[in-house]
Amino acid sequence: MADAFTQIYVQIVFAVKWRQCLILPAWQERLYQYTTGIIQSRNHKLLAIGGMEDHIHIFIGMKPSESISDLVREIKKATNEFVNANCLTERNFQWQNGYGAFSYHRRDINRICNYIQNQKEHHKRQTFKEEFQKLLNDFGIESESKTSFDF
Repeated sequence: MADAFTQIYVQIVFAVKWRQCLILPAWQERLYQYTTGIIQSRNHKLLAIGGMEDHIHIFIGMKPSESISDLVREIKKATNEFVNANCLTERNFQWQNGYGAFSYHRRDINRICNYIQNQKEHHKRQTFKEEFQKLLNDFGIESESKTSFDF
């Protein structure tokens, strides 16, 4: 097939190892810009990026030329190296194993972008554990057997 016509919107969520609050406001934007560059260099379209000190949300228009797991692996690997090489934390920075990936309809783009960009407000009412469990429940994902986000 010469052309591929796709419309794939995915929210990706993953946490700092042990959910440590290591992503500080002083360098959070640098991390987001670096992550944006990774996503764009792999020909995906960043729609929104945000999070808290212990986790990140990335919402993309995804090209089918790459699997979600390959993209997440590359984002985690490159951002680990970026944070540690630039000595942005006093501790060794690592992402926790695993991730969540959730697909959306085109009509949901504005709602999801707004949700991600307002994470600080959102987390005044809900913990990351509660947020992630809700995502799993909303998408019908059995969480008892999932160990990626041991709480």
